[in-house]
Amino acid sequence: MNATHESARSSMLVADQLRMAYGGRTVVDGLTFRVDRGEIFGLLGPNGAGKTTTLSIIEGLVTPDGGSAQVDGLDVRHHPFEVKARLGVQLQSSSFQPELSVGQIVRLYGGLYGVRLSHEQIRQRLGTIGLDGEIGKRFKQLSGGQQQRLALHIATIHHPALLLLDEPTAGLDPQSRRALWRRIEGLRSDGSSILLTTHSMEEAQAVCDRVAIIDHGVLITVGTPAQLIDKHRNDPEVLAVAHGEVTLEDVFIGLTGSEIND
Repeated sequence: MNATHESARSSMLVADQLRMAYGGRTVVDGLTFRVDRGEIFGLLGPNGAGKTTTLSIIEGLVTPDGGSAQVDGLDVRHHPFEVKARLGVQLQSSSFQPELSVGQIVRLYGGLYGVRLSHEQIRQRLGTIGLDGEIGKRFKQLSGGQQQRLALHIATIHHPALLLLDEPTAGLDPQSRRALWRRIEGLRSDGSSILLTTHSMEEAQAVCDRVAIIDHGVLITVGTPAQLIDKHRNDPEVLAVAHGEVTLEDVFIGLTGSEIND
């Protein structure tokens, strides 16, 4: 068995030499990484680094110009329906119908995933995320933290093998952010593999088993947060931005540059 097939068997996600360009601009450039089974993997990069495009390729929303992605051993392009059945997706901004109630949203999206739920089952499920008292409230009336909790619940209502999270805690207060971290860790304990993008180095260190730093669609480095700090702590560009003990944020800024990307 060759290395590619062996990697596909041992990993939930294998991205191999992904390439994608828009209007002549390359946004993903030979990107290769894997997410192991039962792993929380962080994809870190500045704005425009190619993170969201990479998630879109994995989800099957766009077809890459080159390379391949496999989910649970299935090629995303050749087995789109089987792959989608194994995926759960939560984007930065939830797009649920604002006038629907929380209970209606759970029932609707449960049905789309083939999960039929009674009113009492919906209430019980919402109780696990602290929203059972909001079952009749409209989505637009929920706080930001409540909306994110509901979005994560919907993304995992069918117990996906791989969960894709795009900036899952963006804009949340510290309490809501920590609560969502615990939920994400609980999903891993229940058997899901998780790929998340984040700009928060604190988040990456708190919940990710491994992280990859990318810039301009290119993989720069990958490893556990501790490994990356140890590996790059003496890099001149990292030392130039560090204030005292080198942190993951220092490594990130040192490797991707200190200029602000819009």
